[in-house]
Amino acid sequence: MNKLELNNRLFKDVKQIIEQGKLQIAQSVNIGVTATYWNVGKRIRVDILKNKRAEYGKQILQTLSAKLIKEYGSGYSERNLANMIRFVEAFPEAEIVSTLWRQLSWSHFVHIITLKTELERDFYAQMCRIESWSTRTLKDKINSMLFERTAISKKPEELAKLELKELKENDKLSPDLVFKDHYVLDFLNLKDTYAEKDLEAAILKEIENFLIELGAGFSFVARQKRMIIDNIDYNLDLLFYHRKLKRLIAIELKIGKFKAAYKGQMELYLRYLEWHETEPHEERPIGLILCAEGNQEQIELLQLDKANIKVGEYITQYLPKELLAKKLHQFTITAQKHIEKRNNK
Repeated sequence: MNKLELNNRLFKDVKQIIEQGKLQIAQSVNIGVTATYWNVGKRIRVDILKNKRAEYGKQILQTLSAKLIKEYGSGYSERNLANMIRFVEAFPEAEIVSTLWRQLSWSHFVHIITLKTELERDFYAQMCRIESWSTRTLKDKINSMLFERTAISKKPEELAKLELKELKENDKLSPDLVFKDHYVLDFLNLKDTYAEKDLEAAILKEIENFLIELGAGFSFVARQKRMIIDNIDYNLDLLFYHRKLKRLIAIELKIGKFKAAYKGQMELYLRYLEWHETEPHEERPIGLILCAEGNQEQIELLQLDKANIKVGEYITQYLPKELLAKKLHQFTITAQKHIEKRNNK
């Protein structure tokens, strides 16, 4: 190794040490800032609760903020102090929140604490942690109503909490936290009329955006996966692998409403993949049938979960958040009615 190569190697090694150091410093600063904000919020909240008057709370924030800004800058604005109080109210247990602020920044928490329910806050906090979302990604996921589109949001609250507890304590990601009832594919720019081959071609052209919509952990394996069964050729539209679930994901694309016949086709593909493509350490494959529209009662009657099959509706046209919320609300009501009907039998 000549002198030039030695110098280049030395520079590269030192640069790596400096970059790692800068990252550790940034992480330490983030932890310190977020911990400070939580403790400040806790202290102010104690004082406000003692007085039990809303006017007093507003007055004390104004006065305290003015003094703190003079001493420490704009980070202690009245609005930010209010967020610190909400932070403590959303995450009251120091032991739990301290594990989160090692990976989530204050900016992450500012978005999460605005969510209405504890279940939503836990869902986004844990998914943010395990999938290492940036603040922008978190904001996009909330705006696209990710929680409302996942299967876990339709479950009874206690069951949903158990799954989130597994994720929190053991980093165990369940399929119901991964798969959605609705997939927003407005980035495909499809015309009003299109065939299944057009849908597949558009997805492959926009594979990066499609992977983002599927969620972290998915990797593309094959298109038109060929399977020879009884000397007959079959072709699966798309094949993916999910790193966290440790299993193959078979995706079939359908134009129009879900049909009961799709179950048998997907079961055949899944059994083939299980027998011929699955490694010993991997879990059984999961099938996702993507349709333009679901038939909820048929889906319930077929008990697709027992066959490791999921059904999702795709949305190819942009929908304002209000219309998307309305669509998801109607779907949730229908789904809950079917669940109640099934449980009452």
